[in-house]
Amino acid sequence: MKNIVCKTDASLAPLILRIFLALVIFAHGAQKLPGWFGGFGFEGTMKWFTETAGLPWVIGFAVILIEFFGPLALIAGFAVRFWSLAIAIVMTGVIFTNFTDYFFMNWFGNQAAEGMEFFLLAIGMSLSLIITGAGRFSVDFLRQQNKMPGRNTSRLSTGSPAAASSRIFPAGFPGQSCERPDLPVK
Repeated sequence: MKNIVCKTDASLAPLILRIFLALVIFAHGAQKLPGWFGGFGFEGTMKWFTETAGLPWVIGFAVILIEFFGPLALIAGFAVRFWSLAIAIVMTGVIFTNFTDYFFMNWFGNQAAEGMEFFLLAIGMSLSLIITGAGRFSVDFLRQQNKMPGRNTSRLSTGSPAAASSRIFPAGFPGQSCERPDLPVK
């Protein structure tokens, strides 16, 4: 199971997706949990979810945790497929709970809020990350490298810059495959 969640390639494109998705989702999560950026905080958000939106308590709690901790995990590149799936589910839930109020773009400014285009973009970015994984600069990539057969992980304890760069760029430079040419292909 860990291989499914952490498996990734050495490309850099997922880094860009992770950072930008995390930035926009974290702002919303920070409004909901600690109450930053003018948000209501945990108690106010839970009250709105349960009383106004009519969501079960456990769903509201999950949404708050996913929107706050998911982006932090995305930035670190930790369990990116799991957190991307969770974010996609939350964004899909937002579309379905608000579908009757706001359909698509607010082209003429006659709606109380924007439509679902933001959520569609977040879902698309999440799906891309589910497919690609975290990419090169991520905890998932480093965990995958530690699982490779014949990989000597003892050099990590030396803390040398050469050891660190060989962990990040095992194939020599970005864009190359993370497959080890000195190992037989199975």
